[in-house]
Amino acid sequence: MNDILPEQTSVWQWVEGVAREILEGSGYGEIRLPLVERTDLFCRAIGEVTDIVEKEMYTFDDRNGDSLSLRPEGTAGCVRAAIERGLLHHQQPRLWYAGPMFRHERPQKGRYRQFHQIGVETFGMEGPDVDAEQILLTRRLWRRLGIQPVLHLNSLGTPACRQTYRAALVAYFSEHADQLDEDSQRRLQSNPLRILDSKNPALQSLIEAAPKLPDYIDAASREHFDGVCQLLDDAGVDYVLNPRLVRGLDYYSRTVFEWITDQLGAQDAVCSGGRYDGLVEQLGGKPTPATGFALGLERVVALVEAQAPERVPAMAPDVYLVHQGASAQRAAFTLAEQLRDGASALKVVVHCGGGSFKSQLKRADRSGATVALIIGETEAAAGTVQVKPLRGQGEQQELPAQDISREVLALLGRAPAA
Repeated sequence: MNDILPEQTSVWQWVEGVAREILEGSGYGEIRLPLVERTDLFCRAIGEVTDIVEKEMYTFDDRNGDSLSLRPEGTAGCVRAAIERGLLHHQQPRLWYAGPMFRHERPQKGRYRQFHQIGVETFGMEGPDVDAEQILLTRRLWRRLGIQPVLHLNSLGTPACRQTYRAALVAYFSEHADQLDEDSQRRLQSNPLRILDSKNPALQSLIEAAPKLPDYIDAASREHFDGVCQLLDDAGVDYVLNPRLVRGLDYYSRTVFEWITDQLGAQDAVCSGGRYDGLVEQLGGKPTPATGFALGLERVVALVEAQAPERVPAMAPDVYLVHQGASAQRAAFTLAEQLRDGASALKVVVHCGGGSFKSQLKRADRSGATVALIIGETEAAAGTVQVKPLRGQGEQQELPAQDISREVLALLGRAPAA
């Protein structure tokens, strides 16, 4: 678990703001979910033989003896809320959420035990159109952020298809059990599709020769997947058809996708999602088609920092107010409030803590401010302010306090507020 410091949060805030704008612009409403849920919710939703439930969840008993867990992902809690709050009754909600998730796994670059996601879920829409819509939303986000992950796409078919495919995998890997590592041997009977996710280099040739899921897909699932691909083709989306993409959670069916990058070291997903038509019924609701995705904010932020740092808006103050003397301090605080009230969203910092003019101006420069406004006792008595550009060209000049807002906006290259 780690801290996100002020010099980093500017990127986070910008990424989150762009995501909010894109999602709400497409009709998605924000839902805020608890960090803690009953453990059995995740066992039923994710699957008891997944790594998340078996090894990674932070689980504890509360004072009533109930088993609770910090949420390892957001979909199960969102489905639970949609059922309990009546959001599925004659409705087709589009929802999104953001916040921390928790998994006890080996930390690595871009992956922590407390990590942050933006998640999106839709309910009640069974066609390929909403699958394509969510992929297009993510592509729009990447374009706005200036990053370039690669889309991998597959169809898992129906649960019945997967059972047939599962049997074929068990038969194949059982013939080669002596080549499997410990994790894969454990998964062989419990969750053989997860063997295909193995990153063990020694298993890759064996995995490559395994039966391929598309050979087991039913006609309806194939038609659905073809519909998704057609809509993506029409929109000019590039993608890789990846028959090994199975996703690590039990609840997925039909369309699954991942946006993958190799810009953070080992190839890894920055966003994953797909369709999960059986989960609402599995958690006690009426049969309801559903689809969704989640993106990892740590990885997205790291990609922005690596690929498009120039796109992040500057978070430095516009104005740093320097003052010395009691009357100058009062004048500075009054002027700062006037600037904040009357100008075009100016970011104004007033120096606090005393110090000489020289030391204050050093702090002003280190803050990254564009303009320093200087008030001493002489200026306070005369109702004037010294205006000192800190970036670019321009001479220091003394101006009446009532003209300062206009002058500062001119130095910043902004128009006065209407």
